[in-house]
Amino acid sequence: MAVISDSREVMDEKVNSAIAQVITDWRKGENNKAFARAIYYELGGWHWADKIERWAAKSVKVEKYPQTRYQNIYQGMPIWATRVNFLFGVGPTFKVNGVMVGSDKFGHFFSQGFKYYKRDLKGWDDERLLNRGAYAERWLFGQLTTGVYSNADLVANYEGMRFYIGLFKDNIIEGKGSILEWQQGQPVQIRLFTWADHINDYWDESLNPSFVVESLNTRLHVIILGMCDDYYEHPEFFLSSHQEDYWQTYQHIGLKDMRENLVSNVCNSRSS
Repeated sequence: MAVISDSREVMDEKVNSAIAQVITDWRKGENNKAFARAIYYELGGWHWADKIERWAAKSVKVEKYPQTRYQNIYQGMPIWATRVNFLFGVGPTFKVNGVMVGSDKFGHFFSQGFKYYKRDLKGWDDERLLNRGAYAERWLFGQLTTGVYSNADLVANYEGMRFYIGLFKDNIIEGKGSILEWQQGQPVQIRLFTWADHINDYWDESLNPSFVVESLNTRLHVIILGMCDDYYEHPEFFLSSHQEDYWQTYQHIGLKDMRENLVSNVCNSRSS
């Protein structure tokens, strides 16, 4: 397995630079929602791939795993099994905060997270808000179009909401104050953003497996079996020391339990 550098500091700098730019341009007075929307436009946006995704995919500062658009886990699978992934491929993967993260997760964080945030501002209760996110993953953004219901996408969505709320609210990240505060109608950054507050092993599709349609799951299982030699040699790449903690933390957001497809479980079952 390739070893690449961790891009957390580079990705931290990108977000903090965006926050600084929004602060510099701010003319709207004290308005939490408007500031959050400005961050969304700066890093997210109405695109198939958000601005930060495209930037990270192109930046030489962000080292990528040796994976191309079509050379990925879906290669060789029929269109009826993989749907959109067959046509468009999957995005690059890089390491952030020690975790293998697909570039699409940053779009989920800023764009879907902003949608969650707006619903939270409207006073939606957690059940309604999270069910809407799960519904989107079943249809437009997931299972219907790709054959995949991504648990990791839902985690990124949820953490994005926490980011937007935590822009001006204390203790969203336990033990930390807000990122900004209002001073005479102007936003002032009082704490630096870091991806370490949000990215964990459950952003990694191999440590938080997706639910996949049966036609895809049969083929995926064969591919996972082909990874067993790598797992036996370097099990640390395929295991999370906090697997159960993360499941308890996030299962309420709409995750579908596919832990049977953890590489460790598939390979250990084969060898038993």
